[in-house]
Amino acid sequence: MATRTTTRRTPGFRCGECGWTTAKWVGRCGECQAWGTVAETGAPTAARTTAASVVTPALRIADVDVTRAAARPTGVAEFDRVLGGGLVPGGVVLVAGEPGVGKSTLLLDVAARAARSGSEVLYISGEESAAQVRTRAERISAMADTLYLAAETDLATVLGHVEARSPGLLVVDSVQTIASADVEGQAGNVSQVREVAGALIAAAKARGIAVLLVGHVTKDGSIAGPRVLEHLVDVVIQFEGDRHSRLRLVRAVKNRFGPTDEVGCFDLSDVGITGLADPSGLFLSTRDHAVPGTCVTVTLEGRRPLVAEVQALVAPSTLPSPRRTSSGLDASRLAMIIAVLDKRAGAPVGSRDIFAATVGGVRITEPAADLAIVCAVASSVIDKPLASDVVAFGEVGLAGEVRRVTGLDRRLAEAARLGFRHALVPAGSLSDSSVPAGIRAVEVADVPRAIEAMGRLAGGRSTSAPAVGTV
Repeated sequence: MATRTTTRRTPGFRCGECGWTTAKWVGRCGECQAWGTVAETGAPTAARTTAASVVTPALRIADVDVTRAAARPTGVAEFDRVLGGGLVPGGVVLVAGEPGVGKSTLLLDVAARAARSGSEVLYISGEESAAQVRTRAERISAMADTLYLAAETDLATVLGHVEARSPGLLVVDSVQTIASADVEGQAGNVSQVREVAGALIAAAKARGIAVLLVGHVTKDGSIAGPRVLEHLVDVVIQFEGDRHSRLRLVRAVKNRFGPTDEVGCFDLSDVGITGLADPSGLFLSTRDHAVPGTCVTVTLEGRRPLVAEVQALVAPSTLPSPRRTSSGLDASRLAMIIAVLDKRAGAPVGSRDIFAATVGGVRITEPAADLAIVCAVASSVIDKPLASDVVAFGEVGLAGEVRRVTGLDRRLAEAARLGFRHALVPAGSLSDSSVPAGIRAVEVADVPRAIEAMGRLAGGRSTSAPAVGTV
């Protein structure tokens, strides 16, 4: 049967940077916003695709071999936790994060462990020379006999290395530095990233190679390049951490092979990056005595409970507009809690400077930490410390009510494991949860009752504290 294909030629214009096309000439690209990059090109030909012969017939879903999708551990327990058990042959993982956060260090450690387990590993470096990568490998003890390095930025050469070595694991650092000679524009633009990622993914699927791609991020923290890059890969992992802190958090934004609610914790030091199976101690201050303005809470990073400490300092202000400064906390959330304390509890905080921060560089975003912020600010106002064995978690509403939070069982169990004996929890939440042995949970319905309960637990003594508004 003959197939007829009709083509029609029309004028067209194309951006030399990102490949965006338009029917009319414009001075500024509508995709990448670059000026003077749109030029007339040959008109695309529109063809109708006909059916082709089937090479591999469709299988019943029960006959599909699932062993090919079995995850293989990398040897880094925290990384495997985020991946869902390990790397899958043919799976492509995109690891993104800010410069200097530890992406290359972690992946070099993973590559060395995979090489020591008997697999051939190919590490492609587009940003550093092979000598620089070896220097880092010696520093973090990531040397292995079957770990091969290549400093390349040409896509065809990279694919040639893959064909010559047939590795079990391929690491590309980074995908924005590789360019194809068949695509116009510089390395890192939309067209180049799309072409490079597509070629590497095709090679991974055809040969059953696990691929780790390092991706750049923009100044707002999102992954650089086209959004289609995140759709093409199987797993998207985000590296988070303050450059002034050693703590690094790794979370899966997308995962076709496992959950997306797991978080891995790492400690980045001069000798490499190591996983932290129990990182709660990093987020607590070390003091011999209780200090006003501090409160401990339990946050859930994915399914992992982490104990963190919130600190607040309330001081008289000499400015017409008092300062509200936060570090590690949502500034708008802090402003809302201060307004609730002023309006619903009568706390004299409206004309005072308030500084709030977390310990250890951790960033708390979930509303379950609202009650801990309330207790920390109120403790600083009345200048009375909470007992060192008290934790608090609950969401605070604009009406001053304390709402229930998810995962109460896990929060209480983690607090009891670390030696805390009292917990302030939302009212009505204990009916569906079990309280671990050794911890006493106190239910509070609103902010005034929470402050009253906090006053009874101040300094570890069961006393009746005065109302905040009268201080």
